[in-house]
Amino acid sequence: MARRNRKKKGALIDQFFSQISFVDVFNFSVFLAFTICYAYQLFYIVQVLASKPTELTAKKNHRYAVLISARNESAVIGNLIHSIKVQNYPQELIDIFVVADNCTDNTAEIAEEAGAIVFRRNNLDQIGKGYALDFCIKAIRAQYADRGYEAYFVFDADNVLDVNYFREMNKTFDNGAKASTSYRNSKNYGSNWISAGYATWFLREAKFLSQARLNLNTSCAISGTGFFISAEIIDAVGGWKWHLLTEDIEFSAASIIDGVRISYCPTAVLYDEQPITFRDSWNQRFRWAKGFYQVFGKYAGGLVKGIFTQSKGHRFACYDMLMTISPAMLLTIISVTFNAIILVLGLTGAMSTGVMVASSLSSISFCLLSYILFMFLLGVLTTFVEWDSIHSTTSKKIRYMFTFPLFMITYIPIALVALVKKAEWKPIKHSISVSVEELGEARQKDGAVID
Repeated sequence: MARRNRKKKGALIDQFFSQISFVDVFNFSVFLAFTICYAYQLFYIVQVLASKPTELTAKKNHRYAVLISARNESAVIGNLIHSIKVQNYPQELIDIFVVADNCTDNTAEIAEEAGAIVFRRNNLDQIGKGYALDFCIKAIRAQYADRGYEAYFVFDADNVLDVNYFREMNKTFDNGAKASTSYRNSKNYGSNWISAGYATWFLREAKFLSQARLNLNTSCAISGTGFFISAEIIDAVGGWKWHLLTEDIEFSAASIIDGVRISYCPTAVLYDEQPITFRDSWNQRFRWAKGFYQVFGKYAGGLVKGIFTQSKGHRFACYDMLMTISPAMLLTIISVTFNAIILVLGLTGAMSTGVMVASSLSSISFCLLSYILFMFLLGVLTTFVEWDSIHSTTSKKIRYMFTFPLFMITYIPIALVALVKKAEWKPIKHSISVSVEELGEARQKDGAVID
């Protein structure tokens, strides 16, 4: 009797494993890899919700140079410079430098009238923000070296700063940070589902990535705009040497490999303008996707090495940065494509294994639905946690929770095209003129809208 039961049990096990195809093994391996690699970011969320960052104080006000790369930004450059000029920080310690980069409008004249020192650059061979920043830094070092700048701030022309931005960032610098990013909010969350998608993603990045890294004393990453780099770092390399399509992420990866910790200042608030057309959004995110591939190709090896060779406290920063630049979206595309091929072969009769076809169909559905659900939950969490920081109506905040997954899923074709198509810098038109005073008024009013 016992032997018969064992045989029956063994037969059931054999039948179960006979139904498991290599498709199941492949899909499970992909799922397991994702879980192992990115589960720590769920811990980030819990950590942020359970604790607050340490409040800092500054013993000294330091001297800074502001770098702004502007290409045909006459509609918005004045507001940024004005927001710097009205900072709650000694103005004699801030000098503003604008690179009018291949401009064909009056950006340079407007910047000069607003009180900036302007360098005009015309170079159609070396196009990109990194080259413009390098040009600006070298001009400053040649003409204003006697002013003794201790750090360089980098902003985009469409930014507007909260009046306490420099005061708060100075606290971070005074406490020893060699580089730091800041809290990135949006000027135009409520314009449409595209701008809201960007804004939600950047708010999530600030709250649930940068703040968690700050709390855990690991390294953050520079993201686009609103950051400083110490003059010590810039002087050591002789300018701005990072020229890939995503120069900010390249700097972050290179710095972490070199053992430099990038900090974060949650109380320094910057407002950024987001694209509102899908064409501009595609062009921008396509460049980002291509840039991430470039950074991964150039720095992945150094980050892997750093995981095993860096100091104990910095090994995780290398791992975290490696996961940040790893082409996770590409792995998703490969998985979906693989299962789609199996499905097509099954439906056309080229493959007769029904189990494999069913596995592929269920895997595609699971991947897409789980991705949409995860992004929806992430968007809901971010929106509710940052509710008071989002300047829009209640109805729009609720509506754009549901469109956020759609915005994120459009990254899939972008990442796929970026694999095979060459990318280049394409200017994004900025036209939303909002002053720091208007932003301040909106922040004090319940349900105020900045669109």
